[in-house]
Amino acid sequence: MRIATWNVNSLRSRIDRVEALLKRHDIDVLALQETKAREDQLPLMGVESMGYEVAAAGTSQWNGVAILSRVGLEEVQVGFEGMPGFGDPVAPEARAIGAVCGGVRIWSLYVPNGRKVDDPHYVYKLDWLARLRENAQGWLGEDTALVGDWNIAPRDEDVFDMTQFAKSTHVTPPERAAFQAFLDDGYVDVVRPHTPGPDVYTYWDYYRQRFERNRGLRIDFVLGSTSLAERVTHAFIDREERAGTGASDHAPVLVDVR
Repeated sequence: MRIATWNVNSLRSRIDRVEALLKRHDIDVLALQETKAREDQLPLMGVESMGYEVAAAGTSQWNGVAILSRVGLEEVQVGFEGMPGFGDPVAPEARAIGAVCGGVRIWSLYVPNGRKVDDPHYVYKLDWLARLRENAQGWLGEDTALVGDWNIAPRDEDVFDMTQFAKSTHVTPPERAAFQAFLDDGYVDVVRPHTPGPDVYTYWDYYRQRFERNRGLRIDFVLGSTSLAERVTHAFIDREERAGTGASDHAPVLVDVR
């Protein structure tokens, strides 16, 4: 089974790219983030005609997550228990959706950005991760994949220039500790062993030709439970999907499971 995750940065704008990606890589399950649309606004006719079932949660222009699966879509869950909300009034955001696909529990996750270290959104981010961890501990006993845009670069090598990010979110010790906590619990970063070397980024800002100059970040991950990690045979980042006109600012991450 081939599982992929991609922050598509508007599904309505990039549905043609999504359909092409599914075909090009023969993907069984695709988790999407930043779909930026309500479920009734999503252009799904094409992917459904390709044999994919879709579970999605979203609002008209912000956030949004989805799972596309051609190997079954069961036990769909929007949000996780105790998931914090944000805003005024405080309300849960469309940042997490889970389903069992081909026997694997897959969560498409769009972790809050955090904005700035002194911003309430940063506190929200850490709380959101803590509540996710509490739930994820209960999924460790089965084949589980926590996939998506984590908005954390857990290692210095995951950042093109640490000096530029020294006082920014994504690399602060509390954020990195929150990410490491999942690994300490037993989850495995199943992609990193298959993507060694300097070309590991999954995100490049549109600003100042960041992609062309390879000034990116590694913030998109697939964390697998131990049993799932043992089944992973290959993983890669489709860097070329970030190239060209109309690309998302993220590249898809793909994992093969036997």
